[in-house]
Amino acid sequence: HIWEVWAENGWKFRLGIWIPAVKMIFLLRNFSFARKLLIRMQNRFTPTPGLYTDLFDKYQPDMVIASTPGWRMDRYLLRESARRGIPNMTVIVGWDNSSSYNVSGADVQWATCWSELQKEELVKGSDWNPEHVHVGGIPSYDGYFRKQWLMPRDEYFKLHGLDPNRKLISYASSFVHFAPNFPNIEALAKLVSSDSLAEPSQLLIRLHPSHFQDKPKIFADERAQVFELEKKYPNVHVVQPVALGGSLGYYGGEDMDEKSSMMAYSDVVVTVYSTMLVETAVHDTPMIAATIDAPNGWNHPKKFSLSLKRIGDWPTHKRFREAKAGRVAQDENELRDALNLYLKDRTVDSVERRRFVEDEITFTDGTSGKRTAKYILSLLEKLSRKER
Repeated sequence: HIWEVWAENGWKFRLGIWIPAVKMIFLLRNFSFARKLLIRMQNRFTPTPGLYTDLFDKYQPDMVIASTPGWRMDRYLLRESARRGIPNMTVIVGWDNSSSYNVSGADVQWATCWSELQKEELVKGSDWNPEHVHVGGIPSYDGYFRKQWLMPRDEYFKLHGLDPNRKLISYASSFVHFAPNFPNIEALAKLVSSDSLAEPSQLLIRLHPSHFQDKPKIFADERAQVFELEKKYPNVHVVQPVALGGSLGYYGGEDMDEKSSMMAYSDVVVTVYSTMLVETAVHDTPMIAATIDAPNGWNHPKKFSLSLKRIGDWPTHKRFREAKAGRVAQDENELRDALNLYLKDRTVDSVERRRFVEDEITFTDGTSGKRTAKYILSLLEKLSRKER
């Protein structure tokens, strides 16, 4: 992200903002005192009266819970709760949240996360008190384990015009802000339309929500390229975008029926290194991280590009590779070989997929929501007893 900001701004910004910011980031990465100081300094940027004063006065909450520790606009809600002495908590909802977003935007006291891996990242990378970090699993995946979102297979295939007699390869777009996904998608389209695969196959493409942004135009252009592929090749299909309403854009992480059915009924799921690797492993479906680069990235003035081959050592991506829960394909030949491996035998890497799931999300019993709720209630009871 540091180099993205450099590439997309002029020299005045680079000299006045970027260079001082890089120096500060060096301190934040290496010194706990700097991170704690920044959190305290941020509290000064809280309006008085607070943005939520009327709601706090009206409802008198016993605890405030947010999906981040103040990385987003919830920082003002959490800052006001801390200022009022109301206990607060964050529930980690993203696979990479504990490794990618290190500095809290408010004084947050408690956290509940997916796994011991995430807890270690919070404690060692973000200075959390280990006694205040709870491992409760990921509640939003409970429905996957209970299979509550699965459509009937014939209904799902009919919805997307799929051939029930062909193997299904699905592609989930990811990391579009850093690199085009079209090289991955085009390679898959050509493979399912050739005799290169071990079984007659078809491709279902899930676009990224960013593909429906008008700015920058390059995302919409890639979307148009994908729809042209669908017209060109008879066995290529695109998940039709469904508007979420208002300014919310199109399908995102909430269309659970679509996502769960796609992962369950696919013979192979291909993506870059998105969270869908974890979700696909939950469904015990073979998966491939494809990192085929466009020669010049986005090749657009003032638009930063990053080679997909360079992101394999990011914490979550590295854990996927080290777990050997799936394959990595850096070119079309590697992609063809990995697809054929799984099309011939979908049980390949199944043991590793299950271990990957257990390491990353801990609980697989479909009750992480209840487990997290019990923790919150027990914490409230504990805090209540201290006040007496």
